[in-house]
Amino acid sequence: MNKELKDSAPTDSEVILGILNNSEIALKRLYIAYFPMVLQLILNNSGDEDDAKDVYQEAIIVLYNKIKAGDFELSSKLKTYIYSICRRLWLKRLSQINRYGGDIRDFEEYLPIPDDEVEEHNDRNIQFGKMENALQLLGEPCKTIMEDFYIYNRSMQEICERFGYTNADNAKTQKYKCLQRLKKLFFQQK
Repeated sequence: MNKELKDSAPTDSEVILGILNNSEIALKRLYIAYFPMVLQLILNNSGDEDDAKDVYQEAIIVLYNKIKAGDFELSSKLKTYIYSICRRLWLKRLSQINRYGGDIRDFEEYLPIPDDEVEEHNDRNIQFGKMENALQLLGEPCKTIMEDFYIYNRSMQEICERFGYTNADNAKTQKYKCLQRLKKLFFQQK
């Protein structure tokens, strides 16, 4: 590995694929790339370098476990995601040891987050809220079929057996009809 590649921050997909493939190199690059940001956060908020190492280690473990569990969905840059985990972990630790007695709103952000990322995150939250409302309006059995298939990753055969359809194709047809109703409900919302 050349020095330039070794010193550069890995891309988000390199980190995710590296963790999925048990790559030590990807983890080492991840540790090196974002630790200075976390160190600065901790030093500026009543901590020391050892605290920063502990918090960063915990954040990487959280990230690692989420990716390995298969339920990880990145909705921002990985750097922002790691920063937010570290920030929450540090705030939790500060409250546990009573070194921070102020209002959480006073906790200054040290990593500028681009406005377009914040806006994108807010838009996504609005869309998720609309989808949740549409799902609630959908009714049964459609609501449960949608949740079973898309959230709990159940197979059409499992859904067929659960709802008593004669075969998986009938369950698939019902899922399609439910999906069409869900889309209609989703897009009718303002």
